[in-house]
Parts: sequence; structure tokens; C-alpha cells
Amino acid sequence: MGFKRNSNTGFWLPMLKTESLGQHTCTSEIFSQLLNQSLRSCKNLRSTKTLHALLLRTGFFFTSLSLHTHLILSYAKFHKKIISVTNLFKCMDATDPLPWNATLARFCHHGLPFFALETFFFMHRNSLPLDTYSLCSCLSASASTTMVQFGKQVHAQVFKSGWLASVYVGGALIDFYVKSSVVGDSAKVFDEIPFKNTICANALLSGYADAKEWRNALELIRVMDGVHLNTDRFTLSAILRVCAGLSTIALGRQVHGNIIRRVEYMENDVFLLSSLVEMYGKCGLVDQGRLVFDLVKNGKGKRDIVLWTSMLNAYGRNGQFKEVIQLFDDMSEERVQPDEIAFLAVISACSHTGNVDRGVQYFESMSKDFGLLPQAEHHACLVDLLCRAGQLEQAWEVMSEMQSREDSAGRSSGSVSLWGALLRACEACGNVEKGKLAAERALILEPENVGIYVVLSNLYAKCGLWDEIGGLRELMKERGLKKDVGCSCIDLTR
Repeated sequence: MGFKRNSNTGFWLPMLKTESLGQHTCTSEIFSQLLNQSLRSCKNLRSTKTLHALLLRTGFFFTSLSLHTHLILSYAKFHKKIISVTNLFKCMDATDPLPWNATLARFCHHGLPFFALETFFFMHRNSLPLDTYSLCSCLSASASTTMVQFGKQVHAQVFKSGWLASVYVGGALIDFYVKSSVVGDSAKVFDEIPFKNTICANALLSGYADAKEWRNALELIRVMDGVHLNTDRFTLSAILRVCAGLSTIALGRQVHGNIIRRVEYMENDVFLLSSLVEMYGKCGLVDQGRLVFDLVKNGKGKRDIVLWTSMLNAYGRNGQFKEVIQLFDDMSEERVQPDEIAFLAVISACSHTGNVDRGVQYFESMSKDFGLLPQAEHHACLVDLLCRAGQLEQAWEVMSEMQSREDSAGRSSGSVSLWGALLRACEACGNVEKGKLAAERALILEPENVGIYVVLSNLYAKCGLWDEIGGLRELMKERGLKKDVGCSCIDLTR
């Protein structure tokens, strides 16, 4: 039976119907190719059902593990119903974990975590042996669905069955708790597992960095050194994130020196270079970050968009807004396509430098030239740009247009950052009426945002409305809100 590759599934279905199976030799490779093509087309169940019938008629359904898992995945992607998949489970060998693990892995790989969890539940209910592959796949699926309680039940099963001694299962547990934002439990797992490796430590270190638990991250770095765990590029990047979060330039320079000594062709590793640029930028040493940024230009590597945006944000964070605009233009000259983060940095820079026309031009070019849809943050930057230039009416027009689009789409109107930008503009020009309206809209979205109350209070004070200030303070007292107390920290060196 011959067939040709074609993206249109309907091309080969008539061929399957008209050709006689008795006159041609059917092989599992042919069926595997057809099922793969069926998966790629993703149009309907008709093709999958036709192949299912042919597999039953030829007997390959009962002999080929690969085809069986392909067929289950095809039904899952098209039908989206658990019952259609569990019916196929009954035809699988209930004693061999290999096909079940293959099915689990395919569900996770193709973004079908609920089907993966159902498969794991079916295995457990029918007393199939669970090994490292099934447990790791199940924990990965649980992390994708943020089903913390189900993942904890799997953790209990791991503990009872003794699989906690496996470094792979231990690493999967740590990764599950980190992705579920339960960093405390991931730290407990790290302490409990008897065999630790760099991958487990990296997962926990990344979790600490995401949760901004910088001190715990530093302690983990010391533990890694104490138990002689090797550091790789992911470890070094996570440590640089910790240095940036704590603004500890001394430790950051030590890590930089370690990278120079240990990483060959450092100028080609844009992943590490981006972390270095971000660290120097957050520590206020922008010139050092620029030297790192220029390493790629002087070497054989190519600066990707992540490295460009890291340098843009470093300039913007330190108030060097003219450099942001210049660097963005340099990026365009090198034919690097900007992303949403790059546009956010350059529009914000135009706002701080008063380049209204240029900022509006950048905003419009997002969708017109690059096909990027401006998000709420970009609209907030545009509104802030117009407000800083004293163009309050134009800013309100932008907000009105955005409101009408979101109302027609059934979404909430604006965001706190947008209404906050308008409120600050009203405070600057003393427009009480529109300032109150902006504050009301912002508080509808976020009633406990203390910053909105503070800016509105400043507006009232600027206009001498002391009674309104008193009423605002009473309202904050009733809602149990207090102005955040500022704090600062310094790094003491001995």
C-alpha cells in the first residue's frame, strides 16, 4: 500500500478505502507515518477512526506499542474526552508498565496533563507497577495543572514505595513544589532525599529566586559547596539572580570571575551574559554591564533578543533613558526583531525624556510593523507618556478607546497601572474631577491598593480639599489599610 506525504489528511483517506489490503503489504511503519500525519493535521476524528479500524483488521493494534500510544494520543487531542481514551486502556497489557509509561510521557509532551493524570490514576487503580518514569511524568503533569493536593498524594505514594531514594524522583518532587509555588515543601524534600545532585539544587535555587527568598538561596549555595555539588551554567545564572536581588556586587563579581575561569568561550553563552548584564544593572554598574554586552560583538557569538532587552532594562533602571532609545535603534539596525519587553523599555524611556512623537511612533509600530499586540503595560506607558507631556485629554482618549474595545470583548476596563498613570497626571495638573474618576476606577479593580489612596490624598492636598483628605483617611481606617513603611538595606563588608 503506497501513500504520499501531504498536510491534507483527506488526501490519503480515499486511498486507504479504495486500495485492497490483500494486494499490498501493510507495515507498522506505514501506519505510524499515517498516524503522525493525522496528529499534525488536527482537524477531526474521522481520519483517526479510519486508522483505528485498519489497525484492528490488520492486527497491528495488538502487536505494535508505538502505534497503540500514537492512537491514544490522537484520540485525546481530537476528542478531548477522558472516556474515549480509557476505553483504549482496557486493550493494553495490564502487567507491563512500558506502554503506560510511553503514553504518560506522550501526554505530558503534547500538553495534555489531565489525560496524563487519568492514565496514572488508571495504573494505580489496576495495581500496575509504578516506577521512576511514571512517577516523574505524573509529577510533571501535576505541576502543569497546579494540582498541589494531587501532587502531595503522589509524594505520599513515593515515600511509601521507597522511590524517594531515586535522585530522578526527588528532583521531580522538588520541581513540582517549586512550580506550584510551595517553596518551603521543596526545601524539605531536598533535605530528605538521600542522594542529591546539581539538577535538584538548581530547581530549588530557581524556586528561591522566583519567590525572592534571597537569604535562603545564599544558604543553599553554601550547602552545595559543602556537599561538593558541581555548579553548571544554570547554577551560575541562578546565583547571579540572587546577587541582583540582594544588590550584592561583591558576590556578583566573584561569580563573574568564576565564569571567566570555568566557562570556555564565555562570549558565546548569551544565557550567562544576559544574567551578568542584569546583575550589573540592578547593582548600578551599568558600564560594567555594557562591557559584558559588548563581549558578544567582539566574539563569534550573536546577541539575541534576551541579551538586548537585558541591556535596555539595565539602562532604563538606572535612569539612562537616552541610551535606551539609542540602543533600541542599534538593535533595529542589526535586524533583531524587538519583543514586547523591548518596546516597553523604549516607550518608557520616551516618556521620561519627553519624546512624545517618537514614543507614539514606537507604540504604533508594535502592531503595524512587527505584529505585536500591545498589552496593558504598553498602554500604561503610552498614557504616562502623554500625561507627562501635559496632554491629559489625549490620554483620556486613549483610555476611552481601550475601554470600548475591552467592553465589547467582555473584559474588565483598563488596569490599575493605567488608571494610576492618569491619576498621577491629574495630580500634576490639579484636575480633581478626573482624578477622582481615575481613582474610583482603579479602586474597583484593586480596592486595597494603598498607593491610589496616597496619590488621591496628595491631589486633595494640592487643591486644599482638607475635608476630603479627612474622609479618605477614615475610609482607609475602616478598611484596615495603612501606608507602607519604607525601608532600605546596606551590605556590610568585613
